[in-house]
Order: sequence, then structure tokens, then C-alpha cells
Amino acid sequence: MNAKQIGIGFVLADFLALTVYAVYHYGYLAFFDLHALNAIQLQIFVDLTIALSFVMVWMWRDAKARGISPIPYVVMTLFLGSIGPLIYLIRREATAASASPSTL
Repeated sequence: MNAKQIGIGFVLADFLALTVYAVYHYGYLAFFDLHALNAIQLQIFVDLTIALSFVMVWMWRDAKARGISPIPYVVMTLFLGSIGPLIYLIRREATAASASPSTL
């Protein structure tokens, strides 16, 4: 097991513990219960933070490999969530389509 796997394992274990805590104390359907909003909101926030962090790392590497500046898309992701990666994917596909030779 390498250092990256261990680091990801720690993140996974911590997030899993938070999820178990939230479900144990508030129940699986607590997303709809107004009394459980604090722990559930924290669990959702951590989940989205982990997911969007993976997306930003992938996006940064992919953009650099394609000669596209990743900075605007990362900034959009930080402030607007999934909108940044979606816009990047549109740009990525447009760049890939213009780079490929057209066939008739």
C-alpha cells in the first residue's frame, strides 16, 4: 500500500465515520427532518468537498495535458460547485472536436 492509498484510506475512514454517526443519531431519512439538519448538512458538505476535490485534481491534470488553463474552472468549482467542471467538460469536448480531423 502506497502513501496515496493510505491518505485516501484515512479520508475514507473519517468520512465513513461521519456518515455512520449521522445515520446512527438521526436515521437514514433524517435528511427530511428539520431537527437533524446540522449533522446532515455537515455530512453532505464533507461528501461534496471530497467529490469536488477529486474532480478538481482530475480537471487540473487533464487541462494541463490538453494545453488549457485550469485556473478559471477550478475557481468556478470553488465558488459554484459542479458548474465549473461542467463548463470545463464542454470546453474540453469543444477542444477535442476542433483538434480531430473532420471526416466526410
